[in-house]
Amino acid sequence: MKIFQNDLFRKTSQVLIDLGIFALAWIGAYFVRFEALPPANYVHQMSLLIVLVMAARSLSFRLFSVYAITWRYISIRDAALILKATVPLTIVLFGLRYLSSASLSIVRVPVGVIVIEFMFVLLGAAGVRMVRRLIVEDQERGMRNGRNSAKVKNILLIGAGDAGNLVLKELQRRTDLGIRVVGFVDDDPDKLKMNIQGVSVLGDTAKIPEIASRLSVQEAIITIVNASSKDLRRIVELCERAGLKVKIVPGIFEMLDDRVKITRVREINIDDLLGRSVFQLEKHLPDVSSAYKNKRILVTGAGGSIGSELCRQLAFLGPEALTLLDKDENSIYEIDMDLKGGAGNGTVVHPVIANIKNAERLELLFDKYRPQVVFHAAAHKHVPLMEHNPAEAILNNVQGTRNVVEAAVRHGVERFIFISTDKAVNPSSIMGATKKIGEIVVQEAAKHRSTRFSCVRFGNVLGSRGSVVPLFQKQIALGGPVTITHPEMRRYFMSISEAVHLIIQAGTLGERGEIFVLDMGKLIRIVDMVKTLIRLSGHQEDDIEIKLIGVRPGEKLYEEILIDAERAAVTKFEKIFIAPPAETGNGRTLAAVSDLVEAAKAGNVARIIEGLMGMGIGFHREVQ
Repeated sequence: MKIFQNDLFRKTSQVLIDLGIFALAWIGAYFVRFEALPPANYVHQMSLLIVLVMAARSLSFRLFSVYAITWRYISIRDAALILKATVPLTIVLFGLRYLSSASLSIVRVPVGVIVIEFMFVLLGAAGVRMVRRLIVEDQERGMRNGRNSAKVKNILLIGAGDAGNLVLKELQRRTDLGIRVVGFVDDDPDKLKMNIQGVSVLGDTAKIPEIASRLSVQEAIITIVNASSKDLRRIVELCERAGLKVKIVPGIFEMLDDRVKITRVREINIDDLLGRSVFQLEKHLPDVSSAYKNKRILVTGAGGSIGSELCRQLAFLGPEALTLLDKDENSIYEIDMDLKGGAGNGTVVHPVIANIKNAERLELLFDKYRPQVVFHAAAHKHVPLMEHNPAEAILNNVQGTRNVVEAAVRHGVERFIFISTDKAVNPSSIMGATKKIGEIVVQEAAKHRSTRFSCVRFGNVLGSRGSVVPLFQKQIALGGPVTITHPEMRRYFMSISEAVHLIIQAGTLGERGEIFVLDMGKLIRIVDMVKTLIRLSGHQEDDIEIKLIGVRPGEKLYEEILIDAERAAVTKFEKIFIAPPAETGNGRTLAAVSDLVEAAKAGNVARIIEGLMGMGIGFHREVQ
């Protein structure tokens, strides 16, 4: 009842205030037009029409739902609504002025009065709502500061660009959070001393410790959505030196809708410090979108880490239909619910449970859903597990790939993108060898078919299923020890969202089976990554023991992206290069695939290893 009474009071008071504005605007317009008391005939006109004008204005405001506006959150859009509600009567007054006969002089209001009254009503109605908002916000801020002055948190925003502006606006709106933004820092000299929504740019990032000390800052939020991992590491080190807790806005791959909400500001994680790179998303978005918009797309392995992110980003590009294929029902359920929860662009989502090893099932699915683009991400990827299960690796990664490729060819798929791995280069593991064979199967199909085939090769992705990062985090949470295989073990790393975005870009380029290589940056020592994780967990590096357990079967100390025989060529995308198709051993590889599959069906591990050794794909065992 109290809420109803408060709401009733708010609306009633606003109607009464508006009526006062309408009356003052009408009378004031006459006084301004005549620069004094109007002549007697116009005083008579003003007096007779004032009630009608007030009633008409009030009715118009009600018809245009102006009283539904919550003045507490009035915006430019709401001001536009007030403008629309003000225009009709003004048009009527102009019509009466020029279309009525001389005998109806009482309704022939001077043009100057009509224009001035319109401006007074518009400015008064919008202005009074804005003033009410400012007064109440100031009162709330004063009350909050008086009650919780010890609890108010001083925040420094790092980055005075568009994202910084959005975060500031959101923080100023959320007065309940007890946060005070003391300023911005930005390395752009042109932004120094700028004032953004009443908040100043205080200096560059090098001054973070000094500014934090001088203004008693407790927390910093990094609001640079395209910052490189190198810049982020430098900024985080400066904040740690100043004793600041650090948070970050989502990266460009996490906020494709260009919205920043305070609930999405999160803690710094390992993806930010090791995996985030700078991309010009807007620069290439039209080209990428045109390749997938209104297309029927099928993603195999759609429930996996790469596959599910592929589905999310592809859905954003507006395909006609998206078929999610995976043998794991739980993961397909999750990505299906995720996509349908964020649906709105008309894309039809088909969740499909199927195994790529079943060629007959694939044939039925391709016939039913008629995909025009196929992303083949389904694969067994865990290196040590595949060393123990080589037959399954062959059946899934080789025979399964061959099944998908043949189904795509038979059904006239326009584009086929095979997701490969850096472990396919000079493979020392069963998994790497199967992915290398998969590349060759795709390249061979590309020689004779109209489908545009391509392969995309990249290294480890942070946070994927089977990734070491969750294991390390769990070990740190338990107090250690953190187990690593070798002090010099190095890997390429990229965040899932970045890798997927590059895969989607590369998918627009393929013609005849090219292998596209993603720029993974520099090799990162696993031990250095572990130390970073320990610091991010709030510990000192010496607090958690790092234990060496030895290299596992099939592992290399250093992964390769390109081999000497594959000289990279540039593409129109900055971080995607082309490795020319490798030789396939004069047909030995393809001729041996069927024998390899038969050996896998029989579970003959010795014959599998012998077959891989003789296929001319560079398969070997690392000598540790």
